[in-house]
Amino acid sequence: MKTYYQIIFIIILFSCESNFDDIKQINKQIIIPVGVTDNFTLRYTDSANVKAILESPKNIDFTNQNFPYSEFPDGLKIEFFDPIEGSTIVSSDYGIVYYETKIVSLVGNVKILSADGSSIQAPQIYWDPDEEWLFTEKNIVFSGDDYNIKANKLDADRSFKQLKTGQLNGNFLFEDN
Repeated sequence: MKTYYQIIFIIILFSCESNFDDIKQINKQIIIPVGVTDNFTLRYTDSANVKAILESPKNIDFTNQNFPYSEFPDGLKIEFFDPIEGSTIVSSDYGIVYYETKIVSLVGNVKILSADGSSIQAPQIYWDPDEEWLFTEKNIVFSGDDYNIKANKLDADRSFKQLKTGQLNGNFLFEDN
């Protein structure tokens, strides 16, 4: 009788198929974008004045998710227009906009070029458009005609008039009065 139960157990054991991978997929959420746009261009205007133009080879819109966002997987370029201070150009290899927090994450070869010729380069920078504030904990290079500064973080307003950095290393040219 014992052998009979062993044979039945072995038959049952080998007759069952493993569908563990299918079971894992039950609770997996499939993320499908609302839309995908190639050669994306967005013009931001205020009172019929162009304030900024965002251009990207591709935009993937996930605003249908619980935490809505838009992704720019092939990079982006934003030009901010200021009639007094001139244009500022921001570019990166990848970008993502989180709509609930209103934070923009720029990743990979992030470059910010101001109208005065100064620039910032970093592997990643976050931008808060409501506060017009830039920040990162990554290494940056802040350069201009008279300086080339390396720092290990950045916390600054858009015009860089309020600027905090971490440990500095670089060259400065200044006049002694």
